[in-house]
Amino acid sequence: MFSNWRTVEEWKAMKVPITTPSNEACKMFDAALTQFVTWRDQDSVGGIEGAVDKMMAADPDFVMGQVMKNGLDLVGTGRSVKLDKEFQSAMDRMVKMAESPSSGLAPSEKKHTSALKLFSEGHLMKAAQVWEGILVDHPLDTLALKFAHDSYFYLGQASQIRDSIARVLPHYTTTNPYYGYILGMYSFGLEETNLYDAAEKTAKKGLEINASDAWSTHTLCHVMEMTGRQDDGIKFMTNTVTDWEPCGMLACHNFWHWALYHIEKGEYQAAMDILDSQVKSRACKSGSMLDLVDICSLLFRLQMEGVGVGDRWEEVYEVVRPHLDDHILVFNDVHLLLACLGAGKNDAVTHMMESIETFVRNGEGDNHDVMKDVGQSLCKAFIAYNDGDFVTAVDLLTPIRYRIINIGGSHAQRDLFNLFLIQAAIKSPKVEHHRLARTLLAERKALKDHAPMTDRLVERAMTLHVD
Repeated sequence: MFSNWRTVEEWKAMKVPITTPSNEACKMFDAALTQFVTWRDQDSVGGIEGAVDKMMAADPDFVMGQVMKNGLDLVGTGRSVKLDKEFQSAMDRMVKMAESPSSGLAPSEKKHTSALKLFSEGHLMKAAQVWEGILVDHPLDTLALKFAHDSYFYLGQASQIRDSIARVLPHYTTTNPYYGYILGMYSFGLEETNLYDAAEKTAKKGLEINASDAWSTHTLCHVMEMTGRQDDGIKFMTNTVTDWEPCGMLACHNFWHWALYHIEKGEYQAAMDILDSQVKSRACKSGSMLDLVDICSLLFRLQMEGVGVGDRWEEVYEVVRPHLDDHILVFNDVHLLLACLGAGKNDAVTHMMESIETFVRNGEGDNHDVMKDVGQSLCKAFIAYNDGDFVTAVDLLTPIRYRIINIGGSHAQRDLFNLFLIQAAIKSPKVEHHRLARTLLAERKALKDHAPMTDRLVERAMTLHVD
């Protein structure tokens, strides 16, 4: 679909400054960006990694190329400059080159490097604000748009996920190759701000333009999840799998959504089949944080439903083990802890909690603040639950439940914590927790009327003593 990669002059015509004397470097920049936008590797350039390698080989001093390379690692949240000296060196070189009086860079290019430096130091919101400043002057700078969009997602800023796209959408015409994909990004923001009808309409428009748009597909998964349309979701995923499965960067997550429908319906074997054949194998192969949190989420959800998962946690733990000290996102940390608990790695649990305590004492940035305010208590609640101390789990989680949105993720992803609190309250021996479980289930029923899981939990809660 994409092959006519843009040259230096073509980028200039779009008023997006890209400073390099090499047309090849510029074309490979475009190839990498396109794969980032579409979530799909292009074999013709060796996938996104191949495009990045070719880009840097064509011009090793290409600062925006370094922004692309380093930025993809940063927003992937699987690599920390604090723990990776080679990565820190690459970041330092990029910043030094951008700040050089002889760089010849446009102001927007220098802003890109400043934003990445802020992001690497944990200041995601400040980084997003820098990217927003770029977009005011260069609304077709799709890299700035994607980086800002991801930052908002990591911070749970639903309105900004939506509005960051709305601000530039008029500049993307139907002749722009990214137009349909930008609609897909916008549709997700609409969904996360509970505008489900508008989200569905916009996502379907995106799919009319690009049937293989995995992100528009992803939005429809969310809409059907949040509106209790499990059968529609299963049918939709079944009928379109050949369109979105080749989008390897997002396919695992879309399979995760598919499994959620089956868990909601109590069809555990169907969910386990998807977990084994798609989610676990993809996550353990890719090592992508998005994929790893998905497998951890599914395994824990199934366990809460009383489903035995065998030794599946063991393989997952081995993949997440190198990341226990990252502390890039609280959302990631919580799921990594679940892998430690699920695999029964008590030493790893102790190590991770000590590492988190050090991060709270000495760290900085947005996720440091979220960890201190919410994340540490959330982690302790999961440990208590794992130890059978359901009273403590409930008491830790209840005061912070409306601040959990600050750890980022989507409505569907954070539903794990709603279900966790309900399950802990049901299992607690305290009568007041039983009453809490019933009220939380009433709340859940009001938000999503057709939810078989809620009905099953209500049946359990109604057998509890509440007087």
